[in-house]
Amino acid sequence: MTVLKRSFLWWFWGGLVAFAIAIYLHLPLTTEGVPGGIADHQAAPDAATVDAIQRSWRLDGLWTEAALAMIADLIFIGIYGVGCLLGGIYFRAADRTVLKALGWVAFVAAIAFLITDYGETIAQIVQLWSFKGDDGLAMVASTLRPIKMAAWTGAFFAIIAALIIERFSTSDA
Repeated sequence: MTVLKRSFLWWFWGGLVAFAIAIYLHLPLTTEGVPGGIADHQAAPDAATVDAIQRSWRLDGLWTEAALAMIADLIFIGIYGVGCLLGGIYFRAADRTVLKALGWVAFVAAIAFLITDYGETIAQIVQLWSFKGDDGLAMVASTLRPIKMAAWTGAFFAIIAALIIERFSTSDA
């Protein structure tokens, strides 16, 4: 196994573990006042909505949990994004055209994911830590959310498909 493949696999699978931890840390943020949890905060289109969500979290004693969940997001984004980027680089160098194509998909999706999810999460954290929603930051976060979700999904499925094809392809195919 090459060093690049080993590195990519560690980062990619580590990113999925970090994702699971981040989701676990988000669970307490789903409350009666914020039934969608962190997803409601991410999709909030304006400062008033962000303020209502954050007010609910503070009243429920969840501000610290929200901050920790968002910090976990920052860590997850980096690990998973690097894993997909390395996976894209690894598969772009493959001999088979389908693996090259999947490598390009993973590579481009990883870049899009890193940019959009960091943008979204930083916009959320700034609002959370300032205890005040901001129309511009809320718009940035809610606009980037669907793009980052598509990029996450694209990178994930490209990597998984490439791993399956690589695993089950014959050397003479």
